[in-house]
Amino acid sequence: MLPSQVFINISFFQPQSFLMTGIPGLEAVHGWISIPFFSMYSVALTGNCLIILAVRRTHSLHQPMYYFLSMLALSDVGLSLSTLPSTLAVLWFDYRFIGFNACLIQMFFLHFFSVVESSVLLAMSFDRFVAISNPLRYASVLTNNVIIRIGVAITTRATLSLLPLPFLLKRLNYCPGKILLSHSFCFHADVMKLACADITVNILYGLYVVLSTVGIDSLLIVMSYSLILHTVMGLASPRERVRTLNTCVSHFLAVLVFYIPVIGVSMIHRFGKHLPHIVHALVAYVYLVVPPVLNPIIYSVKSKPIRVAMFRVLCKKGQG
Repeated sequence: MLPSQVFINISFFQPQSFLMTGIPGLEAVHGWISIPFFSMYSVALTGNCLIILAVRRTHSLHQPMYYFLSMLALSDVGLSLSTLPSTLAVLWFDYRFIGFNACLIQMFFLHFFSVVESSVLLAMSFDRFVAISNPLRYASVLTNNVIIRIGVAITTRATLSLLPLPFLLKRLNYCPGKILLSHSFCFHADVMKLACADITVNILYGLYVVLSTVGIDSLLIVMSYSLILHTVMGLASPRERVRTLNTCVSHFLAVLVFYIPVIGVSMIHRFGKHLPHIVHALVAYVYLVVPPVLNPIIYSVKSKPIRVAMFRVLCKKGQG
């Protein structure tokens, strides 16, 4: 029995660390590439933190729509912080190693905040539907208690959906010497391909998570906007129709900014294996970096109350 047990222990291998990749083929100019990346991360963190502070400190913004916007900003901050340390470490210092457990933790939070963002966008579409279809009951339907429950449900759903992923990866046997990741952060689909074992369970569970979260959310958002359009078309005045639809523009743009890169990443992973590695890398960076950058810009440009409140926060900071 002893030789057999020794053999089993030796045959199971997990690397101490993985080797991350920056922008394939452009390693010589990583220093220059880090400038726009650092700028985008700075804009994302500054803009989203300003939105959170503006909503918190401005009493007139203590409304359901802006509470949901704060949740969106918080998820964008989390998504940015999930990838910022490893990405800038690769681009600035060419430090490409990430520990096995650290990789799993990063992967969990990266996917966690993505699912949370998708869920918040769904909640925001419900908010817009209630506000347009039944404005007289808006305040009574979306009370503070209801919003808190929605926030707890979003967090619980993301946690329960994604918590098994690190454990499913940790049980796998990996190939010695096969430690090269495709990005400067840890994706579930990227890590599981390094295993020298049957990954069918990982593939099926990953597909289930995508379909049960982002997939369902996107369908429900489409249904919400169909009902919104049906309600708007029933309004008699064309001016009233335009004014009502204008309240949805910011959210609609945020939906496009999030879901178009998500679809791009999914299509690349499924059908783009023949494409150059740089294409995979750039699509992944667009998916993770661009939405947190654009969301504060979209809402500050399209929403005057948010823009004014953000300026007030900045002015108080400057005076302080």
